Amino acid sequence: MGRGTTAGTAVFLAIGGFLFGYDSGIISSTIVQPYFEKYMGTPTSSQTGGIVSSFTGGAIPGALSVAWLPDRVGRRMTVFIGACISVLGCALQGGASNIPMMIAGRFIAGVAVGLLSAVVPMYCSEIAISQDRGKLSGLLQWMLSWGFLVAQWLGYGCFKVNSDFQWRFPLAFQVVPGTIIACGIWFLQESPRWLIEKDRHEDARAVLTKLHGNGSNDEFLELEYCEIRDAIVAEKTVSVQTWTALMAKPSWRKRLALGCGVQAFGQLSGINVINYYGNVIYQILGIDTGTSLMIVGISGALSIVYCTAGLYLLDKVGRVKPLIFSATGMALALVVNAVLSQYYVVKSGAQTSDGNALRAMVAMNLVFSLFFTFTGIISWVYPAEIFPIEIRAKGNSISTITNWSLNLLFAQCAPIALSSLGFRFFYFFFAFNIVATVCYIFLFPETKGKTLEQMDELFGDQLVPHALEDPEGAAAVMSEKFQHATHVEMREE
Repeated sequence: MGRGTTAGTAVFLAIGGFLFGYDSGIISSTIVQPYFEKYMGTPTSSQTGGIVSSFTGGAIPGALSVAWLPDRVGRRMTVFIGACISVLGCALQGGASNIPMMIAGRFIAGVAVGLLSAVVPMYCSEIAISQDRGKLSGLLQWMLSWGFLVAQWLGYGCFKVNSDFQWRFPLAFQVVPGTIIACGIWFLQESPRWLIEKDRHEDARAVLTKLHGNGSNDEFLELEYCEIRDAIVAEKTVSVQTWTALMAKPSWRKRLALGCGVQAFGQLSGINVINYYGNVIYQILGIDTGTSLMIVGISGALSIVYCTAGLYLLDKVGRVKPLIFSATGMALALVVNAVLSQYYVVKSGAQTSDGNALRAMVAMNLVFSLFFTFTGIISWVYPAEIFPIEIRAKGNSISTITNWSLNLLFAQCAPIALSSLGFRFFYFFFAFNIVATVCYIFLFPETKGKTLEQMDELFGDQLVPHALEDPEGAAAVMSEKFQHATHVEMREE
């Protein structure tokens, strides 16, 4: 019963990922729609980059707000705020009368998605048991894939309409998921870890029973509650009030580096260049707009299959091995595409008619999408689970800002790089995927099977025994802490 409630909660929260994916997909088709180009006066490469990158520019302050907002008002209220902001920004996009209005709408929507992309995986990780945490936290990427799929096929369908509806309706449709989140969030349970941190212990017990209870596991629920409470009580002694304090402990610095690293490698894989500018890439290859929209739509459909399989495997095989597999595969797919383009498709700056090489390049994009699956999922899961609760909000905020900052850089620069370098631009991402593979092998610890409180064992900063592993030791330590606190209070009196 409880696991079903938890799964339903995580699926609903992941609608924030749908919003993220839908925007990523819809803007790539919008910027090549004939009626959009006509209405906006055929935007230049820099204007196109501005339209795309304004969304990621807004996502940076949105992610930054997660450093303090979830701790102050709770996880549920933070999600509600993000949903309301998204409705405003998406409405502005659908009604845009010029490029500046479009950029403003995308910036506001970006604030919302930046906020949601940071808080949703953290929220999901805090309500899940360790056996389900990977798949539930990774639902953000799964719903992102659904959003991308819906956006691409909606964009392809609207391409057949000969009016401004061709681009206005797909942009205005973004209001729907934001409205659903804003209305439905109040039916969900608050994070039990946040409740305990706010000394709402009975509320936390009730939530844990609803999320993890099955009617016959009262002992497990009690030990789980004790483990969470003990860790939070111990961590409050090292509460982080400033950003500089986040760097105070070597283990915290390591966690932060790993969280930022896995998010950075996700962007340095090259995925968003292909996502945002997929249709532009196919234009470079001489493929007409209708066909390119269909190809990207097929890619989106396949990514659903890939992501579903990835979520199933994540809690079985772990995090690190899939990351190594993913980065290596992406590197090979990109270098094949770059070589095909350089020597078979585009020669001396002119397009050739080598149909086999052209089809191979399209196929490599689909292969790249397959290999990206694990990187896409784990880039959200890993930062959400490695930080202790005292720095979890700040750690997730900084990690997500790393993602969006690089996203902004490539969204703005990719059109210029593609027009100047062509597919030689892919050698850059090939190199970073190789670097990522080496880092995953030597630097990243495996987190599979650990509760959030047990992550301290991996980083060498454990403060108290864990009740689920050593209930007697945990009880003894907490009893000693309670007696010590009582003596201190008596002396003060």
